[in-house]
Amino acid sequence: MVQEEHNYRSQVSKTLDHFMEDLLDGAFGAVLPPQDVLAKQYDVSRTVLREVFSMLLVRNLLDVRSKIGTRVRPVDEWRIVNEDVINWRLRLDPDPRFGAALAGFCRLIGPAAAAQAAARGDTDDIDAARLAFDTLRESPPGQPGFLAARELFAMRILAASGNPLFSQLAPLLRGALAVSARQAVRRKQDWPDTVRLCERVIDAIRHADAGEAQAAALALIDHASPG
Repeated sequence: MVQEEHNYRSQVSKTLDHFMEDLLDGAFGAVLPPQDVLAKQYDVSRTVLREVFSMLLVRNLLDVRSKIGTRVRPVDEWRIVNEDVINWRLRLDPDPRFGAALAGFCRLIGPAAAAQAAARGDTDDIDAARLAFDTLRESPPGQPGFLAARELFAMRILAASGNPLFSQLAPLLRGALAVSARQAVRRKQDWPDTVRLCERVIDAIRHADAGEAQAAALALIDHASPG
C-alpha cells in the first residue's frame, strides 16, 4: 500500500512537471484540451490528471469555466505565496521569531510599495487608497472593522505601486498586520499617531513624493511594531 501511494505521488509529480514544461513552451492554445485528451497524451489516468489540475487551481494557474473550458490565467495572477499556510502558521502559539520575520518583511516591502505608488501610481488606484484611508480613520482598534480597514489600506497601496509581485506577496503583509493588530488593541492611546502617519503616507503618494512616501511608510511600520 505504501509503495502504491509512493508510485502514485511520483506519477503526479512527473506529470505536473511535464505539463508545466509544455505549457511554458507554448504547447497549448487559449483553451486547454479536455482532461481525457490530456490524460492520453501524458499516458496517465484521469485521476492523476485531476490531481495535477487541482494543484494548479490552488496555485491560481488555471481558470475553469462551464461551457468555455480550462484556460491558463495570466502569469501575474499565479499564486507565489500560499495564504493558507501563513494563516495556519499564525494560528500556532505566538512565535516572536516569526513575528519579527514578518515585521522585517514589511520594512522591506511597505516603504518600497509606497515609493512606487508615489512615483508611478495610477490616479484611480491612488484615489482608492485615499478612500481606504478614510475608512481606516473611522475604524479604531477594538472596532469590528479595524483589521479589515488596515488590510484594505495596505492592499490599496500595494495595488497603486503597479508592481504585480507586491500584490502577490500580500498574504505575508496581511499576516504581519494580523500580528501588529493585536499590539494596536493594547496600545489604543497610540491611535491618533497611527492615523497621522497613515495620512502622511497618503499625502506623499498623492503629491508624487516618492522619498517622503517611503520615509512615511517606514515610520508607520516602526510605530506599529511592538516596542
